[in-house]
Amino acid sequence: MKKLLDYVLSSLYLLYFGLVLLVFHVIQAGAFHLIGKDAHKKTVDVMNAFIAYGWYLTGSTIQYRQLTDLPTDRPIIFVANHQSMFDISPIIWFLRRHTPIFVSKIELSHGIPSISYNLRKSGAALIDRKDAKQAISEIARLGKHIQQKKHSAVIFPEGTRSASGQMRPFATGGLAVLLKRAPGALVVPVVIRGTGHFNPKGIFPLRSFTRMSWTVLPGLEPAGQTPEDITRLAQEAIAAELEKTI
Repeated sequence: MKKLLDYVLSSLYLLYFGLVLLVFHVIQAGAFHLIGKDAHKKTVDVMNAFIAYGWYLTGSTIQYRQLTDLPTDRPIIFVANHQSMFDISPIIWFLRRHTPIFVSKIELSHGIPSISYNLRKSGAALIDRKDAKQAISEIARLGKHIQQKKHSAVIFPEGTRSASGQMRPFATGGLAVLLKRAPGALVVPVVIRGTGHFNPKGIFPLRSFTRMSWTVLPGLEPAGQTPEDITRLAQEAIAAELEKTI
């Protein structure tokens, strides 16, 4: 019975999800070309609220907790564990005040309504995993941008999704490049729970009645520490929070 319900509610949500992407693709393009980047960002924020809160159509829930005040007068590098494609929308919505910009694989920059358009127009670091030089250059560009604009970058140091919820080792390279170009940044761990359970085998079927949460932990000051130290501390903080029951 639960499996049948998963199929029915997944179909309902995915129809809704597709319509959101199509409608907001048009709205995004209009906002960007007719009004400007600020208007485009606001449409993206709202679109991601629609995506995230739409999960209630599956009986699932989302929770956001912020355990620390975040500065707005310096850049931030958000470091998160990675379970699912659905990790992203709540980060964009709940942390919209900090203009989060993602490190993403270049393949996502084409072919997906709204999402690909936003990746291209938001200034995301679109990396080719087969071309280390290109990847470093893109991440460095993003680091320079957040340093100048006091925006934020979002990076998933595991590199690929872990639907099981069991974290893979964090790689240091991307974070090291961001810190080099954004030396004033605060590194803030973000703990993501439940999204891997929500879509463990692709986008269909989703698992209904899943509890998902995003928890922002206290920041880590990079001054006086190596990128390896900061990466290790971020991973340890995320792992410790994942072990807690909420």
